[in-house]
Amino acid sequence: MKISSTALRAKRSCTSGYRWFTRRFKSPAEYQSVIDALVADGRVDDACWLLDQFGPIDSVLVVDAISAESFVYAGSVQVRGEVDVDATLRTGGSLQAGGSIRAGNAVWISGDLHAGAGLRTLGSLRTGGHLVSSWSAEVHGALTCGGDLRVRGALACGVALRGEGSAVVAEDLEVNGMIDFAKGLRVGGHLVCTEGLRAGHGIQVGQSLRSGMHIDAGWGIVAGSDITGEGAIRAGECILSGGSVRAGAGFSLYAGLSARRDAWSSCARVVSRTRPENLLSGFWDCAPCEPLA
Repeated sequence: MKISSTALRAKRSCTSGYRWFTRRFKSPAEYQSVIDALVADGRVDDACWLLDQFGPIDSVLVVDAISAESFVYAGSVQVRGEVDVDATLRTGGSLQAGGSIRAGNAVWISGDLHAGAGLRTLGSLRTGGHLVSSWSAEVHGALTCGGDLRVRGALACGVALRGEGSAVVAEDLEVNGMIDFAKGLRVGGHLVCTEGLRAGHGIQVGQSLRSGMHIDAGWGIVAGSDITGEGAIRAGECILSGGSVRAGAGFSLYAGLSARRDAWSSCARVVSRTRPENLLSGFWDCAPCEPLA
């Protein structure tokens, strides 16, 4: 694909970007060559705009490692080693690294993202597909995942965590904001978020669960220790805790919202060491919670 001044006018490029192109290229130029030139001249936002306008390409770039101020590629990238980018990291396709991935600013991967070791970005992180980190992950901004999320260590997120699929975090999950997943959420350690927590399917936590606002699960909620919400706690089926279950002051607890009332004893059980206050739906059972598989 070639980029021409006519194509840029059709896309209503900014005056500055159009003038830059006509000075730099006297004839239509290869798409990725234009992106590379923009990045080299410090016009990273313009390179990302170009990718937004003309979309991804099918080519796959295979390299040993990436070390750059910023990196923008219109296709997919396979890196045998590590990715170390001081500012913006953007691809039109997937990114697969055999080692760790680090970025000092925003990361936007239009396809799947796979880090063979750790993952760390000082800005936001967005993927159009699945996200897999073979070790812990740290995102200082918002994390938005277009597919499933798999982290084989701990995950810390500085703003909000959203996903269109399910999430599995092997160790602790800590989010300074809200958590919202279309499907299920499973955490091996503690789960803490400062705002609301929502999962379209179930929530399973190996240790304690704490939310700064409401907790909503389309299916059930299971935790090895306490379940605490500063707002309401609502589950379509059972709520099972190895400790206590506490909703926020003035709020209530609801189990079995998707179950028939005459089936509450099996489909809307609330298991905790003491009977929760403000239990408005569900069947409380003081038996100890079974250990998580």
